[in-house]
Amino acid sequence: MKSLIRGNSPVNGQTAQLTDWSQVNWKKARKIVRNLRRRIFRAKKLGQWKQLRRLQKLMLKSYANLLLSVRQITQINTGKRTAGVDKEVATTPSQRVKLVNEWKIPKASPARRVYIPKSNGKKRPLGIPTLKDRVMQAIVKNLLEPEWEAIFEPNSYGFRPGRSCHDAIEQVVNRLNSLRKDRWVLDADIKGFFDNLAHETIMKQIDSAPGREIVAGWLKAGYISKGIYHETNKGTPQGGVISPLLANIGLEGLEEKLNNWGGIRGRYNKKGERRKVYKLGYIRYADDFVVTAETKEELEKVLIQLKAWLSERGLEISDEKTRIVHISQGFDFLGFNVRMFGKGKNETLLTKPAKNKVLSFCKEIGKIVKAFNGKSQEQLINKLNPILRGWANYYRHCTSKKILSYVGNRVWKYLWDWARRRHKKRKLRWVKDKYFKVIYKKTPWSVSKRDWVFSCESTSKRRNSELRIYDVAGTPIVRHVKIEGSNSPDDPILKEYWLLRSLKANKTLWEKNSKYDQVARRKGYKCPICNDWLRNDEEIETHHIIPIKEGGSNLADNLVHLHKACHKLLHGKKKTKQKA
Repeated sequence: MKSLIRGNSPVNGQTAQLTDWSQVNWKKARKIVRNLRRRIFRAKKLGQWKQLRRLQKLMLKSYANLLLSVRQITQINTGKRTAGVDKEVATTPSQRVKLVNEWKIPKASPARRVYIPKSNGKKRPLGIPTLKDRVMQAIVKNLLEPEWEAIFEPNSYGFRPGRSCHDAIEQVVNRLNSLRKDRWVLDADIKGFFDNLAHETIMKQIDSAPGREIVAGWLKAGYISKGIYHETNKGTPQGGVISPLLANIGLEGLEEKLNNWGGIRGRYNKKGERRKVYKLGYIRYADDFVVTAETKEELEKVLIQLKAWLSERGLEISDEKTRIVHISQGFDFLGFNVRMFGKGKNETLLTKPAKNKVLSFCKEIGKIVKAFNGKSQEQLINKLNPILRGWANYYRHCTSKKILSYVGNRVWKYLWDWARRRHKKRKLRWVKDKYFKVIYKKTPWSVSKRDWVFSCESTSKRRNSELRIYDVAGTPIVRHVKIEGSNSPDDPILKEYWLLRSLKANKTLWEKNSKYDQVARRKGYKCPICNDWLRNDEEIETHHIIPIKEGGSNLADNLVHLHKACHKLLHGKKKTKQKA
């Protein structure tokens, strides 16, 4: 077997000790873990219990799994610089090497509790585990997740590989549109879900899995808040790497219960295919879910049964956030507003950005712009662009053209006011010419013109191009194709399905046929360092093959897209070679 550490050969069947983080063969590590996950998934599907547990034990001890888990926790996750009660982080290559070489399964430590503000003015508690606990959680997640992916219910979408909020919203639309009978919606929310889920429920579900004792240790480890230790007899820390998976495991079986409570409406779907069609529709994203039905009375009855089922798991419905509404009134779900307009044959179901989300986003942008009064135009653009692009991309799959135009206009107004404040004594024409340019866009068929574009020349050594504010209003509306049924990336039978789905998702990262799209297409929309898809929740950076200072250009053939962690790795290798 090819060694996971480049330049070293296995000694007596054991992988040679790691000396340099840049030595790791990430393509090989990813392949080993991916194949193990697929074998675990398959064993669970086929009911091969001995094989399942044997493979999970292999994953628990896998060196490739350890390497990828350390990389995930210390380089990719947003909390990579956040320490737990041990005050330890691993932000440098040497610290990561030490962490891997000295690795032993850690004894569970208390989480460090912090509080972050919520949109309603309240605060959400977060439990931050220690560095080693987070790495261990990532390791255990890779052995538990594929087992549960094999049996998870099809209409659960939150915190699962290959699934998203957009899949959940699309399923809501499909359910309400396809049957034309479900006209009432139970929009439910579970109160303090992560803090109250019963430990007994989780432990019963993972009864014989390897690593069960490790999970029990995390659940009972407690937390430290303001220097005081608190025991935890229920809940799983919201902030732990494995917490979302454990939460999904705790709610597994709810869809089946709802199907039993509601019964079967018919045995043929709209296309005439023989398939059970249940009276109740159900779509869940973590602790936020909706149930659809033909009448309000059905949902009132279901709500009583639902409260009893959740109570057995230490959970209760939040009366403040739960309501039964007719779809003509509309309801908010995952930041979208879903509402039926018109009557009879003229009925149209529309999904739009929720009004409160639009207003709060505009308010946030206004605060950021105001905070940058004393900073440069380039700094402001670099700050705003990822925020604007992320928000617009989230809402580009719904009926949002007018909303995006509205937000684009608000952003322009904030930027115009920002520019005017900087030069109160200058004429408006001078301010316009300094900060807002005319942009020409050429295509093989035409030339389009955009005026009043907030832009400037970049002063970065790695860039010699023009910086522009992201055009929110110009974001293309793209229909999201929902994941099919219970499909999972861990299913070895569906390799081709996930290849095509991933390729399609990656093609939407940049405007079609733009320079950066050409750069991505040349490498098959993959990072050439780790061989994973560019779109995998990691930050993406553009690397100059020949540096600008050495005569390189900004042309597409001198550029390559890399994950941020892989980009740092590449530059680390170059420095090592230069020293040698």
